[in-house]
Amino acid sequence: MSTTHFPVAIVGGGLGGLTAARVLHVNGIESVIFDLESGPEARTQGGMLDIHEENGQKALHAAGLHGAFLKIVHEGGQAMRLLGPDGTVRVSSEDEGDGDRPEVDRGDLRDLLLNSLPEGTVHWGRKVTGARPLGDGRHEVSFTDGTVITSDLLIGADGAWSRIRPLLSDAEPAYTGISFVETDLYEADTRHPRSAAVIGGGFFIALGHGSGLLAHRETDGSLHVYTARKADEGWIDTIDFSDPVAAKAAVLAHFEGWDEDLRGLVADAETITPRRIHALPVGHRWNRVPGVTLLGDAAHVMSPFAGEGANLAMYDGAELALALAADPGDTEAALAAYEEALFPRSEASAVESAASLDTMFGEDGLEQMAGFFTSGPAGR
Repeated sequence: MSTTHFPVAIVGGGLGGLTAARVLHVNGIESVIFDLESGPEARTQGGMLDIHEENGQKALHAAGLHGAFLKIVHEGGQAMRLLGPDGTVRVSSEDEGDGDRPEVDRGDLRDLLLNSLPEGTVHWGRKVTGARPLGDGRHEVSFTDGTVITSDLLIGADGAWSRIRPLLSDAEPAYTGISFVETDLYEADTRHPRSAAVIGGGFFIALGHGSGLLAHRETDGSLHVYTARKADEGWIDTIDFSDPVAAKAAVLAHFEGWDEDLRGLVADAETITPRRIHALPVGHRWNRVPGVTLLGDAAHVMSPFAGEGANLAMYDGAELALALAADPGDTEAALAAYEEALFPRSEASAVESAASLDTMFGEDGLEQMAGFFTSGPAGR
């Protein structure tokens, strides 16, 4: 078995890992990324993201890609609607094109970052089985295909269930009490006009009784819907998702009395996929370990209700790369500086995310969110 050495190895080719590699490249530091997917087209990247001026867009500036990013922004995507279970619109705002959180298709953003890297940067089909320290800051990473690599600097950007995190921390994500059932309605304007009219041009929320429907209009004209329930961790296991008709009926049983147009976002869906929402402990941090660090969900996975996940991952990646570029002769000093800023930043966002979850799915979640969106500029 041969072992290949890389000075800088990033595990995980999501937005955070790609941003780190790009900003390193811009600053003359080459890296490699190992991703478990078989290739860039292995799965749909789907979902809309609002990219925040204070973090996600700063990362794109550091990557030299902000101008290109503006060309793929979803026009009209910042429009927002908040409804009650009876279908009454409580808050509605149109996208006037001057907001600081433009929407973009996650797949388009991923492609922008991926295509900005030198050919061969990403090694596809490399699923990690384990990682171990070798001493002096070096690490060994093993993959399911039998290959092994070593690194001087190992960066874990491999998400909530990171295989790199155990090198630094024993923490594991815990169930937040919220489960999602995701659905898609394709060619909405022609095939699902009532649902398209309900959602509008951008982001949509309907809340009530500890449940909610969250949706986006995507750039391809489809609607992507997140049906959210405050439920026991085992609730999803009671539903047979191999039978879409029965699964949709089981989900809708918890939305009795909701407006029929809202129920149609599930009833008329063409795909249905379950997902539990997990989070690391608020304030998750670790002691400095030579030659390894984490970014994005590997460092601070949280519920999505503050809208910070992708933005933080990209910002983490950019800040890590900039710290390394600023101190090329002392990797440990660069990692210490990065983590010193990472921990309080992550904790603040995790607190906000947990509070948003409690607010949205509390007894008066609809009223609380209506007050939030009408008390000042609507910021997701």
